[in-house]
Amino acid sequence: MSESILIVEDDATFSATLSRALRRRGYDAQVAATPEEALELALAGRPQSIVLDLNLAGASGLALLPRLRECLPESRIVVLTGYASISTAVDAIKLGAVQYLAKPVDVDTLLRAFSHRATTVAPAELPPPAVPMSVDRMEWEHIQRVLREHEGNISATARALNMHRRTLQRKLLKRPAKQ
Repeated sequence: MSESILIVEDDATFSATLSRALRRRGYDAQVAATPEEALELALAGRPQSIVLDLNLAGASGLALLPRLRECLPESRIVVLTGYASISTAVDAIKLGAVQYLAKPVDVDTLLRAFSHRATTVAPAELPPPAVPMSVDRMEWEHIQRVLREHEGNISATARALNMHRRTLQRKLLKRPAKQ
């Protein structure tokens, strides 16, 4: 029996390409596009490994991660994101991911990531960035952190940021500024 991998990804093209590449390597790959579908497939198929996108069409992969850990404590979870940041990487590892990777990622790197042990790195141990973050990127990172603190509640996050809810929603729809 081949090892099963669940891919939780809302980008249909990316998930189809990744699942095809994994199947060619002998893995049993299943794809879920929503958190609900991911939980259903996880419970039914009991995959050994899970690839979890950080942003699932507006839902947070970080919110899904503890639920997956609860259902499948032995599964190895690798978080993928198009918008990597130190704060979300630390959060993902604290919530039980074994690795955190930025897209694009090749299949060999992804498969190697499943064998890594999760370790959290203290912020003081991280090397300073070669180029400091832009103000726009810092704002986006701050909004994401406050949103996580309020468990994805837009209204509560807007109040905490002293911002109109619609303004916050517009900012969340924008792609984060490059570093």
